[in-house]
Amino acid sequence: MSFSAQTKNELSRILPDDICCQKAELMAIIKTSGSIAIKGHNRLAIRISTENAQAARKIFTLFKRCYNIHTEIVVRKRKKLKKNNSYLIYVTPAMGADTVLRDLNILHESKQEGLHIHYGIDKKVFGRNCCKRAYIRGSFLGAGSISDPGRNYHIEFFTQDEALSYDLSKMINTFGIRSKVMERKDSFVVYVKDAEQIILLLNLMGAHNALLKFENIRVYRGVRNRINRLVNCETANMEKTIEASLRQIEKINYIKQHIGLNKLSRSLREIAELRLNYPDASLKELGEKLVPPISKSGVNHRIRKIEKIAEDLEREHKQK
Repeated sequence: MSFSAQTKNELSRILPDDICCQKAELMAIIKTSGSIAIKGHNRLAIRISTENAQAARKIFTLFKRCYNIHTEIVVRKRKKLKKNNSYLIYVTPAMGADTVLRDLNILHESKQEGLHIHYGIDKKVFGRNCCKRAYIRGSFLGAGSISDPGRNYHIEFFTQDEALSYDLSKMINTFGIRSKVMERKDSFVVYVKDAEQIILLLNLMGAHNALLKFENIRVYRGVRNRINRLVNCETANMEKTIEASLRQIEKINYIKQHIGLNKLSRSLREIAELRLNYPDASLKELGEKLVPPISKSGVNHRIRKIEKIAEDLEREHKQK
């Protein structure tokens, strides 16, 4: 089961105590995953589609709690793609779909515009934080998804309407979360990408188990990335040490072949012999092998003198 499905299952088990919050959540579900059908003579029906069984049960419960409606649920098996079950929840005209739509302020009627659908979010929902949380939770159940935190950090709400998407983003942002809206083909997506912001959003919706799992995976990823960086850094340093050692040995051997190491001062000859005997040692390790020991910078100073002598010899031989 995907992380997104697990999150929806957890949110589906949350049922607000207050009727206003239950209606706010139901309103969001209808607007994000529902459709309105006209059955003739202005008789309206509601159709909601979801692939999550837990969400379907919750939608059934919300209609029962808020309006004492026992909805029809049809289960369909998809023949293409993932072949998941699709759950269709119907509220027929006889059940009171028109009453539900008017009560949730989805359906408006005025002298100027007549009967019309209000696509944005009703202002009453913005008045209470508990209702805003319920609305955001309902929007995620209806059209939300969250990426597996082991891969990347991304949560989004898919909508068909521009006004709804910007209202939803505005609502999320009232809690200090930085959500944005982008257009994707003919639809709109409200999204959050920052890990810390996603954690706040999960907590806001009440997905505490998903939050803990997200945080654990995020910490694991952070530790793993730090280890990888350290290993890469150590490997790079090791490669540099080996390359420097090979270059130093080449210079020392050049001196040895042309004038002999005995021509070097005692301090330089000691370092040259140590480098030949311990090709894998670092400059610090070479310095510790001397009696008395010297610092890394001291060894580096002597090595540079040896390399300078070798380079001078090379120039002299070229001139000849």
